[in-house]
Amino acid sequence: MKLVTFKHKEQTSVGILHNNSIIPAWLDLSIPQEMAHFLSGGKALEEKLFSLAGKADIPVEEVQLLAPILNPQKFLGVGLNYADHIAETGLDTPTFPSLFNKQVSCIIGHNEAIHRPLVSEKLDYEGELALVIGKQCRHVPYDKAHSVIAGYTIVNDVSVRDWQIKSPTWTLGKSFDTHGPIGPWITTDPINPHQLELKTWVNGELRQHSNTKHLIFDCYALVETISTVCTLMPGDVIATGTCSGVGVSMKPRGYLKPGDNVTVEIEHLGRLSNNVVIEPDTQLY
Repeated sequence: MKLVTFKHKEQTSVGILHNNSIIPAWLDLSIPQEMAHFLSGGKALEEKLFSLAGKADIPVEEVQLLAPILNPQKFLGVGLNYADHIAETGLDTPTFPSLFNKQVSCIIGHNEAIHRPLVSEKLDYEGELALVIGKQCRHVPYDKAHSVIAGYTIVNDVSVRDWQIKSPTWTLGKSFDTHGPIGPWITTDPINPHQLELKTWVNGELRQHSNTKHLIFDCYALVETISTVCTLMPGDVIATGTCSGVGVSMKPRGYLKPGDNVTVEIEHLGRLSNNVVIEPDTQLY
């Protein structure tokens, strides 16, 4: 199934995308309206919502699809997780996952605008597979990791390269507002997450093309590693890293500019598309 968070007539809720329509969770008030709580109900809750199909479906063109997870407890990324990306950076292959935080305030959805910061022109894209945790878990062994993953989605790990370098943990350069596009939905169908084609286009030009079979630390290894340290919660998002073809490695540099469009496509998961605009000169204090 395709789980969405959507807005319709100023009301925000969870739903299932089916036959180009949304089955809204508000049809049954016993169903959670927020994604993390919905995911914690597992397959039984998905099936309960799906059973309401046809009662009051909303055409998808009448809703705004938001990021499927609006406020996860954790939004984690992985650096240097494809051999071809490591080769283009000239860095050593890690022997342990290189993890960093993306602040959840950076999250936006499909078709929302990415801001090029006022403080930097070194704005880059990173198309990535992301997994979404479905249940509270800790110390999950590799062979059980699949059982705690609710589904998969697409992330664009937008990066401000000079600010990434300034911060040894990378967090600042990965966390500017609007630099965490997620979506358009969470796919919960049984798929092999390690056999998926991944492509990224900028203005229709193919920049990235790889397959998740080339992940160095795969989805299950990441769950095993992270859950050794901390409790994972429903709705937590783990972006698994990007392949070669990022803008910083192009000659000349292929940084994103206002007016650009960046689209990430992953087999079986759909397309995540965002335009780039200059950051509004807004001060809040």
